[in-house]
This record gives sequence, structure tokens and C-alpha cells, in this order.
Amino acid sequence: MIISKVEAIHCALPYTYHRPASSSRSSGWPTIDTLLIRIETDEGVEGWGEAFGFMSCATTRRAVETLIAPLCIGKDPRDIASLMDELARKLHNYGRTGAVAYGLSGIDIALWDIAGKIAGKPIYKLLSEPTVADLPAYASLLRYGDPGVVARASELAVERGFANIKVHEISTAEVAAARAAIGPGTPLTVDMNCPWSCDEALAMAEAWTAYDLYWMEEPIWPPDDFSAMATFAARSPIRLAAGENAGSLQEFERLIDIGKVAFVQPSVTKVGGISEMVRIIRFAQARGVTVAPHSPYFGPGLAATVHLIAALLPSSLVEWYFCDLAARPFGGELDATQSGRVIVPQAPGLGVGPDYDAIKRFAQ
Repeated sequence: MIISKVEAIHCALPYTYHRPASSSRSSGWPTIDTLLIRIETDEGVEGWGEAFGFMSCATTRRAVETLIAPLCIGKDPRDIASLMDELARKLHNYGRTGAVAYGLSGIDIALWDIAGKIAGKPIYKLLSEPTVADLPAYASLLRYGDPGVVARASELAVERGFANIKVHEISTAEVAAARAAIGPGTPLTVDMNCPWSCDEALAMAEAWTAYDLYWMEEPIWPPDDFSAMATFAARSPIRLAAGENAGSLQEFERLIDIGKVAFVQPSVTKVGGISEMVRIIRFAQARGVTVAPHSPYFGPGLAATVHLIAALLPSSLVEWYFCDLAARPFGGELDATQSGRVIVPQAPGLGVGPDYDAIKRFAQ
């Protein structure tokens, strides 16, 4: 069996994210974009992956088509470790994170999809024995910058069955609004997306202590200032989460050993796919650090994360990006919006598949 074709498919999806029509604020994104990776073999076995998307899709697609795909053609898709090692070594000059790493992540996920289909097992069963039917999810809200809208979206998430809420806000009024809306018993986390110095982040941690936050996520700029993270971790009354911007096992070693991060958040569509995620998870577990995968995805990346959690992280939750898409081009069965839980697919490979009509409709 050899790889005969590699495709990168950019889908741009219209969406709504639970703000009133009268609101003057927007997320700044006209669409939410994802990059699907499709690998075809000469024996007709098809594998699907997902490379980190959003605003990077066009660049990552170019990297896949011009750098990565030509190196995959003719290779045996069953020898995942050897192929991924070869690709990483040949392409390392183009960066160990960013577009090339995102593309490699999508390739690796697709290879695991193929492996599961060949074995006749869902991916999580390639990694562990217990059968898992479904997993809890937490609602990951987009940034609103408006306390009233934050409150309403938080309430809606709870109404839809989510028992754990994350907001992407940087002001006290919005954090206070979220806590007031969901009440004292529901876990609340805040993702800031790296806006502050260490001192500024510590000041905000003190200001937010009253809101009983489960963690503060990526409060510090730049995201690889491990010494600043260590200072924050030592002094903050709120625990530190980070890792969605890290691109390799080696970066996670530094996040844990130097940065003293309490919750590490590897992203399967960024770090090198399922193969590297397994290594990161096992390293973190050996260090006694909690893994909370980053997964604001809508296709194979979400499905891969579900399989990883089912297999290796029984206490973790699936991050569910809290918006409504015009369509889901892959894995529409993965829907947490009715119960706050996500099914674990039991069919071979990723266990879910593409919606070709949606792909055709929204492909760029």
C-alpha cells in the first residue's frame, strides 16, 4: 500500500456566535475557516486529517501542496512513525511550528485514520482497551467584549447542557458577568490569548480572585516566556494554563519544567498530530501535570481529540467552540450542543466522515 494522493481543502464556514443583532461588536472573522487534509492510497483507503485553520488556512494549504504532499507520494501510510520522522527532518528548516507544523499535524491525523480503518478499530481502541461511549465537553465562548452579551451567552451554554464554561475576555466586567450568569457552582475559566506582561497578569489575577476561576489561560506575552510563566505560577492565586501555541514535545517540556504550568493544552492540529500528542500526554502525566487539550475545531481535529481523551485522559473534557456553523464539513455527528457531551465514535479510524456537499459548498 502506498500514498497516491494528498489534498488540502480549505473550507470557509459562515457562523453565528450568540450575540444580539443589535450588538455593534463582531469577532472580526467573516467566516470560521478550517483546512481538511485528505490522503488517498492506491488500494482505495482514504484518511482524513485537519491542519490548524482560521486565518492560517491559505498559508498552510500552500505548505502542504508545495512542501509536504510531494514527499508523501509513494510512501507506505502504515509506517506512521518513519514517515512522520522523515517529513519532520526534511522540513525542519521551514520551522518547528507554524504552517509546516500545522500541515504535518493534518497528515499525521489522516495516517491514523487510515491505520484505524485497516485495523477495523476506532483510533482510541488503537491506544487503549476500555470502551468509552461519550465524554463531557466544556463550552468555549468566543470573545464578546460586552458584559451583557457574555452573560447571555454563558446562560445559553448552561441551558444547552454545558456544566463548564470558558470565556475569552480581558476585562473584569465581562468575567464578573459570566460568573454571575452561571452561578457559584459551575467551573469558569478565562482565556486571554497572551495580552499582558507578567506583572499585569498578576494584577489581573488578584482582581479576579473573587470570581473563583478554575484557571487563567495564556495571560502572558510572549507565549514562550517560560521564566515569566514560572513567576506567575509562583505568585498567582489562580492556576496557570498554557500550551496552545507550543509546537512540540520539547516546548511542552519547557512549559512544565521551567514554566511550572498547572494545565498544559496541546493542540492536535498544531503539534504534529496524534503521534506527538501521545508523547506530550505521556510526558505530562509522568510529571504529574494535567493535560487539557486545546480543540476549537470542527472536523478531524475535533474527532482526533475525542479519541485521545477517550484513550488517555479519562478526567479531561472536550473543548467545544461555542458557535453555530452553517454546516459541518466533517464529523457532524460530533455535537455537544444538546447535552454538553460528545459521542466517542466507534467505527474504524476517526469513526466519522466528510459531508461532501458541505465541502463543495464552502470550499475556497
